Amino acid sequence: MRAAFASRFDDAAPLAALTVGERPEPVHPDDDWVTVEVRASSLNHHDLWSLRGVGLTEAQLPMILGCDAAGLDPDGNEVVVYPVVPTAGDPRGVSILSEHFPGTLAERVAVPRANLVPLPEGLSLTDAACLPTAWLTAWRMLTTKGRVEDADAVLVQGAGGGVATAAVALAVAMGKRVYATSRDAAKRDRIAGLGATAVEPGARLPERVDVVIETVGAATFDHSLKSAAPMARIVVSGATAGHQPTVNLRRVFAMQLEILGTSMGTPGELYDLLAFCADRQVRPVVDSVVPFSKVEEAFARLHGGEIFGKIVVDHTV
Repeated sequence: MRAAFASRFDDAAPLAALTVGERPEPVHPDDDWVTVEVRASSLNHHDLWSLRGVGLTEAQLPMILGCDAAGLDPDGNEVVVYPVVPTAGDPRGVSILSEHFPGTLAERVAVPRANLVPLPEGLSLTDAACLPTAWLTAWRMLTTKGRVEDADAVLVQGAGGGVATAAVALAVAMGKRVYATSRDAAKRDRIAGLGATAVEPGARLPERVDVVIETVGAATFDHSLKSAAPMARIVVSGATAGHQPTVNLRRVFAMQLEILGTSMGTPGELYDLLAFCADRQVRPVVDSVVPFSKVEEAFARLHGGEIFGKIVVDHTV
């Protein structure tokens, strides 16, 4: 079957480590695993890190890339693949597809049957392929960790990337007042188009917020602290611009702030996210849809860093 995979590692030029070619059919480690016919997948920065050798060893090569997918189960039902699988030997007890088990950038992928979530009516396979990693992370940050139902205002740092843009769209759909930062003027215009108030990084907000979605890290963390209302929740799922910020602990205890870490979500949370998107007619922000025959171009666009939303790979062409 055709697949996109890491054939080696190259930290300086990760695209040079990408190979598109034939790989063996999926193998089922246990009887409860099934094969999904992939119809659409989406790219994540995790895929670029894999090409750089982060989280993989030489012994695991070649490794099919990709965490997210939607397609058909063995009975022909449309499903979304939850990408976290039990993994013996991993210190976390689990791993994401493309770490220990082959990923979704292939014609077919093997996963536990319990990882299949039915596709709700009204959502396309292309839309659904965007949701399991970035959008699920944003959903968990807002709901389970951020307790956004008790919030009036939300700040999203670094909107434009997959998780942050998803958080903007979801929080707006929840009826919250949303502020979002971006260094890029063009991205700020697009963020405003989603219903948020777009501001430059570090800008003073007209009010303090109850929930901060923080995926940037050291470059924005002081602004996150200063923008937080008393008893606010600052939820962290990334550190793309530094992982060792200077934290004013006096502000943390005086304002009774909560700093919470998270990643991904549960199958139940993915089910809730899919239902929310279907019921509220929320659709993922899609940067572009690229046919699998041009998957190298999709990786190049992701690596270029100028994307807004998700890059989807259409496996049917």
